[in-house]
Amino acid sequence: MADKEKDPFAVRHGSEIGAAYDVPVRVSTVIGKSQIQVAQLMRLTRGAVLELDRRVGEPVDIYVNNRLVARGELVVVDDNLGVTITEVVKTGTIIETHH
Repeated sequence: MADKEKDPFAVRHGSEIGAAYDVPVRVSTVIGKSQIQVAQLMRLTRGAVLELDRRVGEPVDIYVNNRLVARGELVVVDDNLGVTITEVVKTGTIIETHH
């Protein structure tokens, strides 16, 4: 925001926090998980269905830098998927990633 007067976060925490606004974070949404054996994985072909551990309509998990921060519902925005936040998680669970 160009006008710090209109930014309630800057008003509460001072202008020195402004530099943190430019720090990039990775946001990811997990719609479900599945665990299969390598042999099953190798047999997957185009059109195969991989069953996930979530039911249709269940909230998805929203992670920021691998820390669970919220839950939400999938929505369609134009031709893209999006997430509407329905719950903010107080203490985030960290997930391990292997890049």
